[in-house]
This record gives sequence, C-alpha cells and structure tokens, in this order.
Amino acid sequence: MTTEIQHKPQRTWRKTLFEIIFESDTPAGKWFDLALIVVILLSVLTVMLDSVSSIRARHGTLLQTLEWGFTIVFTIEYILRLLCVSRPIRYAVSFFGVVDLLAILPTYLSLLIHGSRYLAVVRVLRVLRIFRVLKLGHHTKEARVLKQALYASHRKILVFLSTVLTLVVIIGALMYVIEGPSDGFTSIPRSVYWAIVTLTTVGYGDISPETGPGQFLAALVMLLGYSIIAVPTGIVTVEWSQASRRQQSNTQVCPSCSAEGHDNDAVHCKFCGAKL
Repeated sequence: MTTEIQHKPQRTWRKTLFEIIFESDTPAGKWFDLALIVVILLSVLTVMLDSVSSIRARHGTLLQTLEWGFTIVFTIEYILRLLCVSRPIRYAVSFFGVVDLLAILPTYLSLLIHGSRYLAVVRVLRVLRIFRVLKLGHHTKEARVLKQALYASHRKILVFLSTVLTLVVIIGALMYVIEGPSDGFTSIPRSVYWAIVTLTTVGYGDISPETGPGQFLAALVMLLGYSIIAVPTGIVTVEWSQASRRQQSNTQVCPSCSAEGHDNDAVHCKFCGAKL
C-alpha cells in the first residue's frame, strides 16, 4: 500500500506533464505549443541576425546571450519530454525527437567548432508541430501519406538512380574522349560533373562542348534529362495514390512512445501496444 501511495503522485505528475507537452487538445497544451513555436521563431531569427556582420558588430553579445538562453530553454524542454514518456529511447529516435536534439546541439558544439551555432536554424523544423496545434489534421495526414509513399517507392527510386549514375559515367567518359582537356574536359570525373549538370537541366555553363560531335551529344543529354525527371515523379505519384486509399487515421498521440497515425477507432497504439 505504501509503495502504491509513493508511486501514484509520480504517475500523476508524468501524465499531467505529458498532456501539457504532447497534447494540444487541452488549453494548457495548446498554450504551451503556441508559446514554444513563438520561442522557436525568435531563436531562429536570432541566429539569422547573428550571421549579418554589421548587426553582429553592434549587438553580438546580446545575440549570443539570447541564443544561449533559448538553448537552455530547449534543453530543459527536451529533458522534460524524455521524462514524461514511458519509452524515452523510442521518442529520442523518432523524427521530432531527433529534431529536438539537433535544435540544441549546434550551440553546445560552437564551444568546440567555430560557426556551428548557425546550424541551429534547424529549429525551424520544430514549427511543423503547428499543424497539430491549429487542428490542421489533414496536413499531418498528408505528411504521413507522403512518408509512406516515399518508403514504398524507395527501391524503385534506388534502381532508377543507379541507372542514372551509370548513364552519367558513360556520358562523361564519351565527352572526355570527344572534347578532351583542351575544351575544359580535363578528366572523366569533371566530365561526369558536366553530364550531371546537363542531365538535370541545371546548365551552369562553366564548361561546355566546343566541337560538333560534343554538342550533338550534349543535345541528346538535354533531351534525355526532360524524360528522366518525370520517372521518379511518376513512381512516387502512384505510391502516393495507393497510400492515400489506405490511410484512415487521426492525430492521437501515444502516451508511451509518442507516435501518431493511429486509426480513428484505435484503442491501443499500433506501434508499441500501449493503451491510447
């Protein structure tokens, strides 16, 4: 009986903290998320202003102080998130868990690596939580559908990229033989770089063929580029259509592993089995 009395306040404390931090259905949870988003945007703005030399010269000390203040706040928040879930490791390796960690690492790394604090702009990814806060559930659902579509098509895309890589190596070698070092194609790797730039229709123009055969090959590569770009788009579109038909979920957050994407009538988490 004594053990149960001692453990009950701890369970209540963790449950209350979980509802505030992870859920946005309660007034406290909604205000917490909105306040967090405002702080995230202010921290990103601070990092961006600090990168402007004229502003940094006048207000560098203030900006660095603010940056460390934001980092401490995010560190405490990250620790609280780990404390209020029953499986902290699972949350830590989730998408938002990794983003939360990356949001605080750059500032600490700046003590060892100069300039790494500017990578803190990755915090802007945390604003994605606004989709849940503002009840934009359909956007969250579409994001999950896109994730499923990309995962389902990754093997096909891998085969496609392997084919493209083979093509650019062959095309680069041909252009190296046709043009040679005198026209800027000093090596096969540099020619492969030209093939990639041309095939993707970027066309920097830093090197270009000068001979007739080289220009003919370049024209073929340009035409090939337009057809190749459509292939991965078609693959992902088909998988997206299939994933959309399968997707019937809500934005309920699991109190155990903090996963989302459960069915509307779900009673238990489909990822860890905990009761919702």
